[in-house]
Amino acid sequence: MLSMTPRTTLNRSKDRGRTDREDLYAVLDAGLVCHLGVVVDGSPRVVPTGYGRIDDTLYLHGSTGATSLRGTGEICVTVTHLDGIVLARSVFHHSLNYRSAMIYGRPRLVEEDGERLAGLRAITEQLAPGQWSAARPPSRKELAATAVLALSLAEASVKVRKGPPLDDEEDYALPVWAGVLPLHSSWGTPQTDPAMTVDLEIPEHIASRTITFR
Repeated sequence: MLSMTPRTTLNRSKDRGRTDREDLYAVLDAGLVCHLGVVVDGSPRVVPTGYGRIDDTLYLHGSTGATSLRGTGEICVTVTHLDGIVLARSVFHHSLNYRSAMIYGRPRLVEEDGERLAGLRAITEQLAPGQWSAARPPSRKELAATAVLALSLAEASVKVRKGPPLDDEEDYALPVWAGVLPLHSSWGTPQTDPAMTVDLEIPEHIASRTITFR
């Protein structure tokens, strides 16, 4: 079960909350980009970045020079999938169908080489499954320039909204179209780097991702 803390307890739309930890994994594993919320020099900052998950740990990375990764204070990470626009008979009841996760905690700077590589692999595989084994691994110099953060998934919440609009009873008779405008995402055709010096076919692990994903 997910944790129930003052920060993860829903105060509104409690029916959209999910308490199963598998729901958290599902939202995270289906995503590509998270938003990292930090406070830098007393000012809030939200940074979009890639991420990866290993069991109950979320891994984030960036340049060692990034101010958003230097602190060790509390952070908030969010992942959201927009599945559709919910069009109601009244503007007030318009909504979104979505799946979202919010994780709170104090990140840990990963210093052990084995875990750093595992974290970077998880991030790479989240974005492009199979690419870690296909590409050159990071050099010692590149690793030294890369900061890897580990964030526990101990304190997290999940919200999901799906289905048709919910109008006021008296509005159902209005001559206004209502329903859901679904949103689907898909990969385009891979574009080979014009600087390629070897004539290679597009790898299967890349070509196979051109199917629609959700």
